[in-house]
Amino acid sequence: MNADKIETFDVVVVGGGGAGLAAAAEAARLGRSVVLLEKNPQLGGSTAWSVGSMSITNSPHQLKRGIRDTPQEHFEDLELLAGKYAPRDNLQLRRILVDNTTDIFEWLRGLGLEFAGPMLEPPHRYSRMHLVLPNSRAFPRYLGRHCARLGVSIRTDTRAERLIVEGGRVTGVYARSAGGLGVDYRARGGVVLAAGDYSAGRELKARFAGEEVAQLEAVNVTATGDGHRMALEIGAVVVNGDIVRGPIMRFVPPSHDRWILKLPPWRWLARSMRLAMDHLPDAWLRPLAMSFLTTALGPSLELFKHGAVLVNRNGERFADELAAPARAVPRQPDKAAYIVFDHKLAQRFTAWPNYISTAPGLAYAYLADYRRNRADIYHESPTIEGLARSMGAPGAALARTFNDYNGAGREARPALDMAPFYALGPVKSYVVFTDGGLKVTERLEVVREDGMVIPGLYAAGSAGQGGLLLEGHGHHLGWAFISGRIAGRNAAFNVPPK
Repeated sequence: MNADKIETFDVVVVGGGGAGLAAAAEAARLGRSVVLLEKNPQLGGSTAWSVGSMSITNSPHQLKRGIRDTPQEHFEDLELLAGKYAPRDNLQLRRILVDNTTDIFEWLRGLGLEFAGPMLEPPHRYSRMHLVLPNSRAFPRYLGRHCARLGVSIRTDTRAERLIVEGGRVTGVYARSAGGLGVDYRARGGVVLAAGDYSAGRELKARFAGEEVAQLEAVNVTATGDGHRMALEIGAVVVNGDIVRGPIMRFVPPSHDRWILKLPPWRWLARSMRLAMDHLPDAWLRPLAMSFLTTALGPSLELFKHGAVLVNRNGERFADELAAPARAVPRQPDKAAYIVFDHKLAQRFTAWPNYISTAPGLAYAYLADYRRNRADIYHESPTIEGLARSMGAPGAALARTFNDYNGAGREARPALDMAPFYALGPVKSYVVFTDGGLKVTERLEVVREDGMVIPGLYAAGSAGQGGLLLEGHGHHLGWAFISGRIAGRNAAFNVPPK
């Protein structure tokens, strides 16, 4: 396919999320000409819809609380978080991650970003989780502005389609704008792939994780694995492609952004929020936290242990709720389900330790939080027929489901027979992220199956995960920024002298 135009830069970066922005900023800081290609209309990628947490050691926030943490202890705790997959972890990349969290945190704060915390998330031995303020959209705002000041040419609505290879070396990217213009973006030093994971890439999910996973929806519908695909086409290798965070049941998102996500990322506002979180009583802060958290969380499996039932849009029970029910949800009408229960269970899930949802280290959501903050998925009625109307399900079918469950279908679980009756939903089963990344060196150079480097090609973030396991909150973002800077730096150093 012939290009309509050719443009030449020192470094070409594919992807405008955290990894791509960090790569572009670092290459530009070193005096290189840089173009950043982002297929979406705005910067941000998965970074912008994340919770916004980062797991950091030796932060000023930790030191203020008397926490003396070390990268080595963080390294060891990542082994615990990896669990059964620990033998498959890339220890060299894990070491790079933990050794650079302090520096990357200070770099982000130096750009104007504000963080709350630290917060505890077991099995971390110390509180390490820091939350960006006012929301995760602050990342692309501040990093995008920083890149623009450094002279990075940012091209949104521009989809990278294939890598340009000449003499065995990657020399650029062919991309197409929303208007249909095809451009060869030539790179003197290198191309950095930072296009995110393939949680929405059906073919890649099927190839590496199986057809069942391929059917699942993604939280970020634009994470189609473009960087993985282009690299695979020229001989690259994906490591840990079968490790997928999903299927995981989550409540469907609101149809419109909640007010907290619309807060502008002004520094004075973020600082005010940080001071409030540091000093105001939890009882004052909890409603604020829950107004955000209940937009993105999933139901606790404890609901089902205490008798809650999953039904589809036809009011029919379709799975054993105690045996991986998330796998059955995608086979239902509209790939959706509802969690139904009675007043006895509703009374139980009003206080610790019985919560509807949790975000580790932040807050627990109870039934009243969903009534207050997610009226769109909260249903209550004095009768089963009224509950069915609220859900949009056939009343007779839902009544039959309750009768069958209360008869022989519940085994040792409590009956659902006390009015009023409740439902939460829809819920869907999602792929939250994929951990398969291109095989890379410690310099973030992409390599072939035989271990040979593909000259001129680098990868960062989820695309350059290279076997690194990033369990627990805050590690994907940390790796995005850290690996992005390393990849951008090495691509910049690769520019030949004039």
